[in-house]
Amino acid sequence: MPDQPRLELHDLVRSYAGRRVVDGVSLSIAPGQVTGLLGPSGCGKSTTLRMIAGVETPEGGRIVIDGREVAGAGANLPPEQRSVGLMFQDFALFPHLSVSENVAFGLKGRGMGRAAQRDRVMDLLDRVRLARHAAAYPHELSGGEQQRVALARALAPHPRIMLMDEPFSGLDNRLRDGIRDETLAILKEEGTAVLLVTHEPEEAMRMADEIALMRRGRIVQQGAPYNIYNAPADRAAAAFFSDVNVIRARVKGALTDTAFGRFLAPGHPDGAEIEIVIRPQHLRIDFDREGGPRPTAQDGTPARARVERARFIGKESLVEFRLDHDGSRMIATVPSVFLPAAGTVFWLTVRRDRCHVFPAGA
Repeated sequence: MPDQPRLELHDLVRSYAGRRVVDGVSLSIAPGQVTGLLGPSGCGKSTTLRMIAGVETPEGGRIVIDGREVAGAGANLPPEQRSVGLMFQDFALFPHLSVSENVAFGLKGRGMGRAAQRDRVMDLLDRVRLARHAAAYPHELSGGEQQRVALARALAPHPRIMLMDEPFSGLDNRLRDGIRDETLAILKEEGTAVLLVTHEPEEAMRMADEIALMRRGRIVQQGAPYNIYNAPADRAAAAFFSDVNVIRARVKGALTDTAFGRFLAPGHPDGAEIEIVIRPQHLRIDFDREGGPRPTAQDGTPARARVERARFIGKESLVEFRLDHDGSRMIATVPSVFLPAAGTVFWLTVRRDRCHVFPAGA
């Protein structure tokens, strides 16, 4: 029998000034699972998190923790009775308390003896590699160390759910990946269900077992990171994770003509405008020799293009092209250094199995 979900949200609704900020949000998280609630600023992510924490009340819907309704028509438990831990961007450490006192603060009112509290605090500080800083104060620590203290404090009372609202955005880029990985490992060890609120796709994909993509108060797609990335629900979902190239065309007989040859457009009626979306890393570049490569079933018809600009951006090069066919702009990414001069002619092809076809404007 599968484990009971640790957290369940059923059709949550919340409005401000007559506008629905959260509009029918539903999801569930199992013990030990990390779910990333991903979306642009203002889409309702943090409001959803605050309702789960108990600091805001839903106008509709239900929140269930370990099978017990904590918010809904028949209940509205206060935050301290929900067994929910919170981590925020600003860490919210008490400056007048030492590291060990900050961590112990999370145990107040839990009925633990002093010896048990001390053991729990030192165990957590040891796990976040800060035991030697137990007597230090927050201002004496680096940003990464403060974040680890905040994690230890949030974990101290053994919360069943951890809510994380952009907790790593204040860290230096050099520290962020390491701190995220350490945090994730500790949360997994504790078996805590985690809801991570973020607007950064890379962070959600790095940390989450499942991603719920949110837009204008609704969850528009939910699934494993691989599936969300490779099978986006619409053009906006595809574009949220990376730059995209968009080929606009019109359907005729379940087909559409483009600079790259004909594309299948099943399910789209004759005359409908569609958008063919392809990520820059799936655009193939060939040198201009002997009229370009031959058409293939996999890559379609090559399209002649000229380089507008090329620049190296670290792990890869970004090359911008203009198609001879209609002057449209295409972007390709190439691993390592590839910096052809402006005006250089190439032939471009697109992998048919990497393209996504959506109705125009979807």
